[in-house]
Amino acid sequence: MTTKIKLSTITPVELRDCWQSESSDFTPWLAKEENMKLLAEAINIDELEVIAQEEYVGPYRADILCKEPGTEKFVLIENQLEKTDHTHLGQIMTYAAGLDAVTIIWIAQRFTEEHRAAIDWLNNITDKEFNFYGIEIKLIKIDDSCAAPVFNVIAKPNDSSKSARSASSQKSIDDKTDTEKFRYEFWLSFIEYMNDNPSKLFRPQRASDNHWMNIAIGTSKAGICLLINQRDNKITTQLYINNDIEKKLFDALLVYKEKATSEICQNLDWRRLDGKKSSTIDLVLNCDLSDKSKHNELFEWLKVNTEKFIMFFKPILKNTKI
Repeated sequence: MTTKIKLSTITPVELRDCWQSESSDFTPWLAKEENMKLLAEAINIDELEVIAQEEYVGPYRADILCKEPGTEKFVLIENQLEKTDHTHLGQIMTYAAGLDAVTIIWIAQRFTEEHRAAIDWLNNITDKEFNFYGIEIKLIKIDDSCAAPVFNVIAKPNDSSKSARSASSQKSIDDKTDTEKFRYEFWLSFIEYMNDNPSKLFRPQRASDNHWMNIAIGTSKAGICLLINQRDNKITTQLYINNDIEKKLFDALLVYKEKATSEICQNLDWRRLDGKKSSTIDLVLNCDLSDKSKHNELFEWLKVNTEKFIMFFKPILKNTKI
């Protein structure tokens, strides 16, 4: 006997039924942490940290200014509860220039074909440093449920084409030193490993020839840094604390040293770095980096300990007021 499955009906809800005003209703709603997380997931960004609402740019005001934790790059968000118009397109360009934003997100009830094409054009003429998104916001409900937001990305960067355009302005792989080649190939392999063994807590950045890779942890006050050191044959998972010349944040975290030793590792190196702007908490693994057959073991070590750092330090950093 076949069991009949009862299906519900999705019903659209008018945006103005929920948010009467863009500035006093929708923008404050979007700026809440749980809603910024939904937006970040829609555009495949790890996290967005709100810096300001209604940020002044000369006589004008941008809706929301954010940073990507770990990169310190500015993200501009401009909202509309109506279909897109030329006025907001001009505002976006003005605000992006005035705020040095590299990621620009335009949210509207509906995008006209002309404005969607404008976002595509901006992505086509800029290198991979700049990213433009067009997103339509919808509200839906199922039967008598509460309304739920849906972010529909209708225009976004094409990473592969941007990378190709940027290649001519970057040092080619043939021009890199042996050390730079090794770093680039190491991080590229690490990314491939993470694609095959994804983490629920973080995504790696693009591969580079730097000796570090930054991982966001949800605040601009600190971040996680993965390090490789060929000379000393070691890799490191590090909590990097920014702009801590007075060491207030480091000292606040130091209170949790015994607990961190228990939950992460007893070999954590707490480096206060007096006299410097930064402080770090390091976990080091000595290894033979030249043995590529062992690299997957190193990648797993980086993954596991990055997750431990995130699970332990992220809630503490969130609740620590300095």
